[in-house]
Amino acid sequence: MIGLVVRFTVRPDTATAFHELLASELAGIRAHEPGTLVYAVGTDRSEPSVVTLLEVYRDKAAFEAHEAQTHTRHFLAERDRHLAAPTEVRWLDVAEMASGPAA
Repeated sequence: MIGLVVRFTVRPDTATAFHELLASELAGIRAHEPGTLVYAVGTDRSEPSVVTLLEVYRDKAAFEAHEAQTHTRHFLAERDRHLAAPTEVRWLDVAEMASGPAA
């Protein structure tokens, strides 16, 4: 498994539009990406303008499939106009993963 932690600093004046763009990305992932094991979105409590993604993919091929999706290409093309700082990305080698009961 491979993963990413991605950090966005969103401009306050475009926060609503950014979250709508992200919601569209999530809908596409749910519908079309069985190899995307985790795509979690969180907001930093101490910095409400910071949005962090935790992404886990079955393997490199699943990540490449994610990147090739129409919804992801749209997200990547549009996201920067909503950001106040460059996107930060950290790659992870995911050794283990557990999940709890469904919410």
